[in-house]
Amino acid sequence: MSRTLEEVQATIQIAKLKENDLQNTIHCLTFGESVSSGDYCLMELDDTLCKHIEAGKSLVIRGDQDERAVLCSEDKTYDLKIADTSNLLLLVPGCLTPDQLTTDNQASSQLVHAQIWGFSNSYWELRKRHPKLKKLKRLLMENPYEGPGVSGQEDVTEAKYTMGDLLERIQASEEELEAQLQTIHACEVNGYWRLLDFDYEMKLLGHITQLVDSESWPFSKVPLRVSLEELGCLEPQEMIEHSLNCYGRRYTDNDEVFFALNEDKVCRATAQMLLQNAVKFNLTEFQEVWQQSVPDGMGTRLDQLKSLALVDRSSKPETISLLRVEDLPEDTLERFAHLFTMRQKWTEEDITPYIQDLCGEKQTTGALLTKYARLSTQNGMKVFNSRRLVAT
Repeated sequence: MSRTLEEVQATIQIAKLKENDLQNTIHCLTFGESVSSGDYCLMELDDTLCKHIEAGKSLVIRGDQDERAVLCSEDKTYDLKIADTSNLLLLVPGCLTPDQLTTDNQASSQLVHAQIWGFSNSYWELRKRHPKLKKLKRLLMENPYEGPGVSGQEDVTEAKYTMGDLLERIQASEEELEAQLQTIHACEVNGYWRLLDFDYEMKLLGHITQLVDSESWPFSKVPLRVSLEELGCLEPQEMIEHSLNCYGRRYTDNDEVFFALNEDKVCRATAQMLLQNAVKFNLTEFQEVWQQSVPDGMGTRLDQLKSLALVDRSSKPETISLLRVEDLPEDTLERFAHLFTMRQKWTEEDITPYIQDLCGEKQTTGALLTKYARLSTQNGMKVFNSRRLVAT
């Protein structure tokens, strides 16, 4: 039964409260019919996400049954974590907070009847996180693109994914997913996103660099139209253009499209091709073969291989081996544990490329190392050792 204003004022007196210390607008709350704690879930949003919702945009919860759910906006990913509260949270539509009450509302005591639609003693707390993108490459590697099939036909039973399919499976926002597709050199073929087989990707790049050499073009000015005309008989034109986009920068000069080939990207891909079939490579021999394998006029440097290859200066002779950051665990704790099983001690220079992607917007690799590794000194050099890591 709803209370009257007089009854509320009498209750205030019994509670020995001063009416002048309270808001003049008094809400009288009653429970609606069939209200339960399972009717609604509450979620705490920051100002950015509130404005996102108020603008009519959507938030999406993603995750397979064996994964912890994440929430995604258009461009960011958040962990969902249940936070318990000792106070019962009531859902009361239309209830006015003190800052929403006008002067007219406060002129004299008045009673407002409001109905409780739901209640909860917990809410979803959001924490911004890196998108979980490792699964993307694993899915696309189920059926890598090796070039056009016989008579352009491919086995329709092979795994293929549209953008909609990937958004259903990958725990990342659409912008983050699109950026990662570009990073791993995926391309859209007949409406499906495909990852190029690495040998095929190198074949395409080889066609382009050989054409540049035969035509004596500068690496900074490779014409798109002529490249497509010359190489279109060897590979689909869209694949040639895709390779140029992966290894070069597109620009326009006098209404003609050109590409400036990126020396670091071409040298890095060539190094991966040489290293992928060897467990370890003598460093000196590798550097000689590597320089001989890149197009004339390009120079190789070890700093081009950060997060791709690891140099072992302690071995005699010195060696180099393939170690790609994308092959390492996504979880920070697991990443450090894996790295320290590979090598007991790391210099900051060696380990930084393999943990840089774990840093948040305001976090440095130094802060990560302080938390997950132990600093010591060896031969006057700072090195990081494994410390006992416990999940938190």
